[in-house]
Amino acid sequence: MIKLKDVHLHYSDLGLRDNSLKSHFFKLLKGKKEKLKGVHALKGISFKIEAGERVGILGHNGAGKSTLLRTIAGLYPVSHGICQVEGEIRSLFELNLGFEYEATGRENILYRGLLLGQTPATMRILEEEIIHFADLGSFINYPLKSYSSGMLVRLAFAISTFISGDIILLDEVIGAGDAFFMKKASERMRELISSAKILLLVSHDLAALRTFCHRLLVMENGSINFDGDVETGIAYYLETQSKRQNHVNSVP
Repeated sequence: MIKLKDVHLHYSDLGLRDNSLKSHFFKLLKGKKEKLKGVHALKGISFKIEAGERVGILGHNGAGKSTLLRTIAGLYPVSHGICQVEGEIRSLFELNLGFEYEATGRENILYRGLLLGQTPATMRILEEEIIHFADLGSFINYPLKSYSSGMLVRLAFAISTFISGDIILLDEVIGAGDAFFMKKASERMRELISSAKILLLVSHDLAALRTFCHRLLVMENGSINFDGDVETGIAYYLETQSKRQNHVNSVP
């Protein structure tokens, strides 16, 4: 179960400041300080998601979708309100988090697994399955610094999706290499989603939202403006986006 009640999240202006030497130099040239205001990223978010639900989150860039997902995952502490989560979370975003680039792919399977809360014994059991799925050949014994970006994503995807959880948090579609691997990745995602008790999917892919979700949250400027069935939500989103674009085009 996921339950949010009047959740607000503020980013302090301290975290938004550019403290580089170049920044200080240009500030001296300007002769004045620019004041930054904190960001009110989430504004009074309230909803409840029960076991068995498949929920999509839709909204324009900067609407607060990814921030909401990371708040539920416990990465961002709420500034006000209650965020209650019951169940084991498996989040699929920032897939490269926890990688050691001087270590081999095989060693990183263990490192990443430990970071995701697994035991060494569990990771040793899963190791060969993950290696087979990633299909990196002899590169699995090479340091990650020798990998291409596509190879890194393939390894990260293989590790992350072989560890199940009650609640799946998925941020956008994952591009993971060639067409053959993408087919495997798509099938693996379907298996993972079907086994989860709750899915929360952030995506701009309307087809994916229609396929995997039966409930949709539409966000704008840190707030939830719609909570209902997928088709009605998509129609609402497209209408608001059209009005938004017409407003932009009308500004001289």
